[in-house]
Amino acid sequence: MNKRKFLTLSLFLALAVMLTWLRVPLASSQGTTLIAAQISGDLPLNDPNSPVWQRATAVEVPLSAQTVTKPILRQTRVKSVTVRALHNGSQIAFLVEWLDDTKNDQMLRVQDFRDAVALQFPQVTGQPFFCMGMQGGNVDIWHWKADWQADLIAWQDMESVYPNMAVDQYPFAQGDHPGPEDYQDINYLPAQASNNLFAMPRLSPVEDLVAGGFGTLTAQPAAGQNVQGYGVWENGRWRVIFSRDLNSPEADDVKFSPGQVYSVAFAAWDGANGERNGEKSTSQWVSLQLEGRPGAEAVQAGRLSNQAILLIIVGVLVLLIAIGTVIYFRLPDEG
Repeated sequence: MNKRKFLTLSLFLALAVMLTWLRVPLASSQGTTLIAAQISGDLPLNDPNSPVWQRATAVEVPLSAQTVTKPILRQTRVKSVTVRALHNGSQIAFLVEWLDDTKNDQMLRVQDFRDAVALQFPQVTGQPFFCMGMQGGNVDIWHWKADWQADLIAWQDMESVYPNMAVDQYPFAQGDHPGPEDYQDINYLPAQASNNLFAMPRLSPVEDLVAGGFGTLTAQPAAGQNVQGYGVWENGRWRVIFSRDLNSPEADDVKFSPGQVYSVAFAAWDGANGERNGEKSTSQWVSLQLEGRPGAEAVQAGRLSNQAILLIIVGVLVLLIAIGTVIYFRLPDEG
């Protein structure tokens, strides 16, 4: 073999070894990335029509039926959601939109189911299982519910669907059709007395939850329910805003920082299709990047990491040149 050919082959082999060792792919596909655009001033927390949302690039996220664990409904209706994100250095907001022919915002009868949408964030480094996380990989879930949104406008009770219903009396309460505020002693409303969020007066249409696998979904305490929301249904389309401070004192909450990259997944329910619980449409993980500069410590750590990688690459190249030189001068040419 000609020594020049042998040298070339050796260099290519060494380069392949270096790329494999550094885990550098020869080809890769571009994943979906949602950019949270940084703006100054207030975020449009209650206005999905605000022109401020146009400063953020919309990303369409495909959804498919959850088919991993029961209950399973293979023919779910929400096929994708369109998402935008904004932050102003102190708060972050997401605008999620999807098509839905009917508005389902009541769950007073057993045959009624709500429209809903949820965001999910890992609480650990990396990406745990995208369906409710896993043991050792908890997820923070923000669950917006159309009936909770309606409750903020007017509390819904059985009289909302049966306006002509008759009741002899409600003991321990004032009025013919009392609401929760008409009970003088909270102990006569045991669900509310135990801080059950489903019985509490609505402060937000979003429930903040944590999960670490199937069957572990748990609502955070009432004092830790710090995610706000606002949804509007119009012309066959839901537009829902989620918002929260970037930082949170709650241990089970995801913390955001400008300049950093996170993961987020989405789920949606169509109440008219009987979708509830695990019968839903879900997405895979999507990258979420917050515009802006990270903190000084993160910047310094990034610089140190880049310097280390550069030194490794330079060292390997020097070694390759040295090996190639030795081979070139020591191997004889063959005719």
